[in-house]
Amino acid sequence: MHASGWEFDQILCLARGGMRPGDILSRVFKKPLAIISTSSYKADLGRTQGHLDIARYITTPLGEIAGRVLLVDDLADSGYTLDSVMQLLRSGYPAITELRSAVIWTKAKSTFVADYSVEPLPTNPWIHQPFENYDRLSPEQLLAKWKI
Repeated sequence: MHASGWEFDQILCLARGGMRPGDILSRVFKKPLAIISTSSYKADLGRTQGHLDIARYITTPLGEIAGRVLLVDDLADSGYTLDSVMQLLRSGYPAITELRSAVIWTKAKSTFVADYSVEPLPTNPWIHQPFENYDRLSPEQLLAKWKI
């Protein structure tokens, strides 16, 4: 992204997967971080994509999402979520003057091509994020794990 020379005003990350990369990019580029929640991987411990829910509101420290916006997520899997959110932003937020996207990984099966992607995944593997371990833990199990 930096090498492209494109300058953006804000970062909008997709919660939950895009929160970690969005936070890092916000710190590195010294840009405010906005958040929009989406959810489609609910079944089978988050491994099966279903109906896409997109939050009605964007949380931003600037009052509204506007200007040149970088949309960030962790992964372009099927591409459906990123494509849907991009369409929503383009049609429902006229204060956005330019919109680009960034992901860490892009699966070959994705119908969405991000403007910036770190690593292509030609074999479409399941990505095991380190924080996924918490999906299977209850508060009691977490307490027991760290009890001395």
